Amino acid sequence: MVTRWLVWMGLGVALGCQTERRGESVASTDVTQPAASAPSSPPARGAITQPPSDRTLTPKPAAESASACPGDMQEIRGKYCPFVGHRCLEWANRAQGRCARFEHRAICEGRVAERRFCMDRYEFPNQRGALPVVMVSWFEAEATCRELGKRLCTESEWNFACEGEERLPYPYGYDRDAQRCNIDRKYRFPDFAAFDSDRAVAEEVAGLDQRVLSGELSCVSPFGVHDLTGNVDEWVINESGKPYPSGLKGGYWGPIRARCRPMTTFHNQWFRFYQVGFRCCSDPRAPAPPGP
Repeated sequence: MVTRWLVWMGLGVALGCQTERRGESVASTDVTQPAASAPSSPPARGAITQPPSDRTLTPKPAAESASACPGDMQEIRGKYCPFVGHRCLEWANRAQGRCARFEHRAICEGRVAERRFCMDRYEFPNQRGALPVVMVSWFEAEATCRELGKRLCTESEWNFACEGEERLPYPYGYDRDAQRCNIDRKYRFPDFAAFDSDRAVAEEVAGLDQRVLSGELSCVSPFGVHDLTGNVDEWVINESGKPYPSGLKGGYWGPIRARCRPMTTFHNQWFRFYQVGFRCCSDPRAPAPPGP
């Protein structure tokens, strides 16, 4: 049974102070969003209620096929570089870390390795034309993927699915394009006190929401995965484990970096907020044994 937070499917920044690893895309502090003031501890039992206009969506079962991945997932396969750097030639807003145009060259450091895995084509509930879920914790995202026979994506898997073997800074190329992905919308300041009230939180989340339907825009990575940057932040497994095993990738619809490599790492596994969602990954299926 899909966990109870699915009541938030019809509603909806990571607090975009994303961190970057050594050798990755140019770093900058995202100053357009307030410091983390939303709840970062386990919420009170029953604190999340379903808004009147909400509609629960249940993910469709994967279509079986002879491919390595289920029908609702994309196979990601190729050579992955652990550390990637890009040079920004023109800034849209340097203080916010938003680069308008990168040099058409990626710098790779570290040992390149072959990777192969499956990733949901869209943000959960992984349905084209559906709004992605929000207000979900890392624990809830992890449990839901597991219930579906999948798992949360790792940071490196997410990186590779977004940038492809060309190691792009954005899933669509080197030049920032707010028409391709749901990014750079005007920031709306949340009323943090509303998130402590069962009655006020639904209205507050609805007022902050600027999501678009999954697959509505041409925000597609080289592997064919949709909406990896922008729209909603996505929970992943932080492979370093520091400071938490949880990380957020891709950014949301606001004026933040919204690139393939940055990751927000300072939210613990209980954190949930109006822009936080996820998608699932899985290992590829083993090939069928040859017939007699």
